Amino acid sequence: MDLTIAIITGTLIGATPLIFAALGELVVERSGVLNLGIEGMMLIGAVTAFGFAFAGYPPIVAALVAMLAGATAALLFGVLALTLMANQYAAGLALTLFGAGLSTFLGHGFGAAPLTAITEVSIPFLSSIPIVGPLLFRYDPMVYIAIALIPIIWFALYRTKMGLVIRVIGESPQSAHAIGYNVILVRYLATLFGGAMAGLGGAYLALAYTPLWVPNMTAGKGWIALALVIFSGWRPFRVMLGAWLFGGVTILQLHAQGFGIDVPSQLLSALPYVATIFVLVVISRNRIFLLKNFPMSLGKPFHPGN
Repeated sequence: MDLTIAIITGTLIGATPLIFAALGELVVERSGVLNLGIEGMMLIGAVTAFGFAFAGYPPIVAALVAMLAGATAALLFGVLALTLMANQYAAGLALTLFGAGLSTFLGHGFGAAPLTAITEVSIPFLSSIPIVGPLLFRYDPMVYIAIALIPIIWFALYRTKMGLVIRVIGESPQSAHAIGYNVILVRYLATLFGGAMAGLGGAYLALAYTPLWVPNMTAGKGWIALALVIFSGWRPFRVMLGAWLFGGVTILQLHAQGFGIDVPSQLLSALPYVATIFVLVVISRNRIFLLKNFPMSLGKPFHPGN
């Protein structure tokens, strides 16, 4: 039972940065913009959060500044892709490379200095309930924030006028422009939100998940988050399920190494990425699923004058 609890709690913790980053990208893609720079924005958020925490600022301040840093990086992407109408695929990949290089440069002086991790919240009485307590009431605040954001974003996208505008722009920006909506502004705001969420995901890695700075510490989590958006069919609750799936695969490979299972460690470490590729291959073969959920203007440039 203790092992089962450890696997489940580890899964929820491991899924948290994926949920933050994937939810942000989901909103971005719902507006018709494809930002492949999640990995770079997460790294920028991670090094920013670690730097501020290392300087003695409270974790909440470090996380908020990391969100601002992620949004700033997303603004750079927006200028390239939305204002200058550069290819969105190329601009996103450039942002990933830029984020990796910038974070390595900024984190050069940090070495492997550890931080005091964001501690779990122990809820009186509830945390001490056998089995249920460790499973539900012994996480750090950011785990609960990630889970709470899922219904909030679902409600915003599917039960508010703002969400309807975002989805309409993602399907047909020409129609939205014709009835008076500022397509570029809405896409900018969605892109900034996605960058802030990616920065928050990176902050969680540096402040809670592995509270230290290591270059390229995201280890591909930005790409997994991107795959989660497709896996989910651009639906928030499915993002949660997908994040738990990939978080579980990550935790299981760690436990397998601890049990001394006779499998090369490199193969076990590759399991989350193998699972990502497998899921994408399966989904790509289901054309009905893609056509039903795919934002029709995704990745396509729009200019109000056209």
